Amino acid sequence: MTAKLPTPVTLTGRHIRLEPLDRRHFADLWSNVGPDPEVWRWIPIRLPATREEMDALLDDRLAEAATGETVYFAAVDLASGRAVGITGYHDFSAVNEYLEIGGTWYARSVWRTAVNTEAKLLLLTHAFEDLGMGRVFWKTDARNERSRNAIQRLGAQFEGVHRRARLLPDGTWRDSAYFSMLTDEWPAAKSRLTERLSRG
Repeated sequence: MTAKLPTPVTLTGRHIRLEPLDRRHFADLWSNVGPDPEVWRWIPIRLPATREEMDALLDDRLAEAATGETVYFAAVDLASGRAVGITGYHDFSAVNEYLEIGGTWYARSVWRTAVNTEAKLLLLTHAFEDLGMGRVFWKTDARNERSRNAIQRLGAQFEGVHRRARLLPDGTWRDSAYFSMLTDEWPAAKSRLTERLSRG
């Protein structure tokens, strides 16, 4: 059976809600994330130094989403009602039953909290159980140990490194580490993620 392509949808958990990215999220994302160099350190774009640059970056994300080739979500903290980051689905194929989870960044204030774990649980559940995907994958800068460890804690398998994969704004090249999870690996991963969230 062919999988279904992702479309904008709202996914709600206990701690966060993932909702289609919109301009109404821009002010929160600037005030919560802003020009924090640690947030942007491994993201292959120029650091937005002003609100105008952040808005332009997010407008680019909206333009990407308008093509139907990506789906971007704002991660909204349910306790405060404010957007604390974004994530999305990319590079998807219904025929080949795969998609990428990526384009993710969060305010440093929610690092090491339930936000990323629950966001991934929501995205993976939707991908495997609603869309019928057979493979979900991630890629990150090969030097980004924090991101690599977070992906592996989800239950994803390391697939290798694509060398000289992307040109960075400073003119250097990024090697990208790839990880994936298959549909038959999902039930065990879901159980672990659900248990982790239940522990707070």
